[in-house]
Amino acid sequence: MKRLLYILTLSIALAVASVGSQAIAAPRVEQVSSDETTVTGGKGTIAMVAGESDATFSIYSITGQLIKTVRVSAGTRVTIDMPKGFYIVKCAGRWSRKVVVK
Repeated sequence: MKRLLYILTLSIALAVASVGSQAIAAPRVEQVSSDETTVTGGKGTIAMVAGESDATFSIYSITGQLIKTVRVSAGTRVTIDMPKGFYIVKCAGRWSRKVVVK
């Protein structure tokens, strides 16, 4: 069990190290009609939607390192390109979610 935990920890650390070395592209912004603030992970992207009010999203690596902060205007969707991995996305003053980018 300890060996499995060690291997898992090592693989996550290597994945996080590769995340820091890759460039992150500029966000794409779209108008949406949503009453809810959400975040979803996809194939190479993280999509953030602001509901009826502006929202600030902070994206953290699985080790807790702040990677990017994105401000999303009310009623819009912002999609940013991200390397494969596990992330924690916090919406300022509201919630935090685990997100997987495939």
